[in-house]
Amino acid sequence: MAKISKEQVLHTANLATLAISEEEAEMFSNQLTEIITFTEKIQNINTEGVKRTIYGNDNDNVLREDKAIRTITQEEALKNAPSQENGQFKVPSIMD
Repeated sequence: MAKISKEQVLHTANLATLAISEEEAEMFSNQLTEIITFTEKIQNINTEGVKRTIYGNDNDNVLREDKAIRTITQEEALKNAPSQENGQFKVPSIMD
């Protein structure tokens, strides 16, 4: 089991230019040791016969075919526009 010492935490904090107290270094040392211990337990899980996965499901391509279709005409799109000019929406200018 790997243990992260308080000195290693203080050294890393110094390299990262972080100011931490001795109590914080001790707390981080314990927390990091717990994380590494848990990771070691996970690495020891027997995964023989388990199929490797990249994605969470087996769907290859769930996208629809990309086809250009006309849904509404330009006139229908501009029908309720408060202001239009030359077949386009007209909006207030934001630049002088």
